Amino acid sequence: MASKKNFVLRIEETTYEALEKWAADEFRSVNGQLEWIIAQALREAGRMPKEKKTRESGDNKSSG
Repeated sequence: MASKKNFVLRIEETTYEALEKWAADEFRSVNGQLEWIIAQALREAGRMPKEKKTRESGDNKSSG
């Protein structure tokens, strides 16, 4: 499992309140919502490392 880093983030109170409501609407913590937002932005920008795909049995179908 990847380790997580701690850091301090300073944001405007109104921004935090909006983020807190958004997180609650999606049943996430504020921290979880921030992680999701950042991961989404990284994927959209093409900056997220590609995850390795594993083959499960039955995925490799052959004709015959």
